[in-house]
Amino acid sequence: MIERNTRQRDAIRLAFQTAGRPLNAQEAHDLAARTVTGIGIATIYRNIKTFVDEGELAVVELPGEPPRYEVTGLAHHHHFRCSACDKVFDIPGCPGKLQSLLPAGYQLDSHEVYFRGRCPSCAD
Repeated sequence: MIERNTRQRDAIRLAFQTAGRPLNAQEAHDLAARTVTGIGIATIYRNIKTFVDEGELAVVELPGEPPRYEVTGLAHHHHFRCSACDKVFDIPGCPGKLQSLLPAGYQLDSHEVYFRGRCPSCAD
């Protein structure tokens, strides 16, 4: 079932489209609330689920972290989590040639690489 567009849905969609990085539900709420005052966190969760189900958002899972979400259709990339502010950022590209790291006879089907450290805002 395709949901109809509302101001709330449009604000949540815009939050993900303009953030330029994966967002958790609270970050999406904070950004959407700039457009629609009083938007509830339950509305955020409900619409994130709908956007994931409709293929508009992808789930970004990092070890030991609650899920974050990003727009679909991005080129292959990896993620960086700032250990100071907990924001997650996209890292474009891929180190590639990962098959060469595997022992002989192993077949690589997919991979996930994520980096930890401090973002430029927190590195000072």
